[in-house]
Amino acid sequence: MATSTQNAPAQQRPRQNRDDGTGLNFGRVLRSEWIKVTTVPSTVILLACTVVVMVGLAALFAWAMATSAEAIAGSEVPAEFQAPTEGPNSIAGQALTTPSAGLLFGQLLIASLAVVLIASEWATGMIRSTMVAVPKRIPALVAKTVIVALIAFVVGLASALVSYLVAQPILRGQDLDFALTQDGVLASVINTGTFLALVAVISISLGTLLRNTAGGVVTAVGVFFVLPLIVQLISGLADWIPKAARFLPGDAGTQLVMVTTVDGDLTQWEGGLVMTAWALGLLVVALVVTKKRDV
Repeated sequence: MATSTQNAPAQQRPRQNRDDGTGLNFGRVLRSEWIKVTTVPSTVILLACTVVVMVGLAALFAWAMATSAEAIAGSEVPAEFQAPTEGPNSIAGQALTTPSAGLLFGQLLIASLAVVLIASEWATGMIRSTMVAVPKRIPALVAKTVIVALIAFVVGLASALVSYLVAQPILRGQDLDFALTQDGVLASVINTGTFLALVAVISISLGTLLRNTAGGVVTAVGVFFVLPLIVQLISGLADWIPKAARFLPGDAGTQLVMVTTVDGDLTQWEGGLVMTAWALGLLVVALVVTKKRDV
């Protein structure tokens, strides 16, 4: 009896970090979050559909560019109505953005998925099991954020690369094809993944703060889609509104994937830094709130 009483506390004692790697550590938390995300069939199917649709939209965009170039070449258009032959607004300039043409759809899907992956844990109560396994809380949220952001980056990068390969034969008929090594193209392809990764971080933060799936999705859609439209509608009311709108996360992130930028807009680096600041700022707030709130 005495022996069993003495052993009971030892059996209940949680495993702490150990030098031999057998205890709880961030690598194991990452692995558990990876398993949670990748073993849900609906999540994997949704990610695959995101890639397919992004590539399909890019192919449609390339076909539209080629059709427009063919129509212009086959008709006599007055000089005052002719599209510019150089610059980002020309057909050739717009064709360079083909790899990221499906980004709008990908942005919507990744934002919604990221919110669901975190907010559903709060809605179902599964977050309690997570926090019992990881009592410090912050490593669990950071691990989920890293995993979802990494997956979003891979989806964006893969979609942009495949979109580039699919679009080239379509564009080649009108001499609109371009090399991946052309100035700004490779950076745009890579930053398509970076943009979706930052969207995932922002969306996970929103889902954590709201703890509600529907509310988180609506808020994410509002931030990335509705708010820019509202700002565009009221931009004529004051000169400072369009200038301030450049620093919205969606607008700044769009500059991140541009091949070339025009005067007055943020550069690719500036856009990336602004969106990163939004993502890190919201994540820090979400971590603080997660640490202080009851589960």
